[in-house]
Amino acid sequence: QVQLVESGGGLVQAGGSLRLSCAASGRTFSSNAMGWFRQAPGKEREFVATISWSGDSTRYVDSVKGRFTISRDNAKNTVYLQMNSLKPEDTAIYYCAGGRFSFVVVTARDYNYWGQGTQVTVSS
Repeated sequence: QVQLVESGGGLVQAGGSLRLSCAASGRTFSSNAMGWFRQAPGKEREFVATISWSGDSTRYVDSVKGRFTISRDNAKNTVYLQMNSLKPEDTAIYYCAGGRFSFVVVTARDYNYWGQGTQVTVSS
C-alpha cells in the first residue's frame, strides 16, 4: 500500500517559518517528480511547488517564489517544503503528491498519489 504522510504543519505568526515533510512508503518515488499543493477554505486546490526526480528542476507558483523552497532526499523517500516569510494568505491544508512523470508538472491530474494533508495556519 502506497502512502504519503505529511508532517510539520501548525500555527505560526506572520513572518515565521515552517518546514513540511512528506514521507513516502510502499514504493519508491526516486524516479518521479513530487509536488506540493494547498487548499484554503472555500477555494480550489492549487499548485504550490514541484521538483523533478533528480532535484535539478523546480517550479513554484508566483505567490511563493522567493519564500518557499522544495527539496527532496531520495535515499529517505522524502520531500520537503521550507516555507519562510509566511503570510496569512498561506493558510491552507498542504498536500504532498507523487507525480506520474520524472519531470516537473504543475497540474493535479499529473499526480496519482496524494497524502492526507497537513494544516498550516498563519496568524496576522
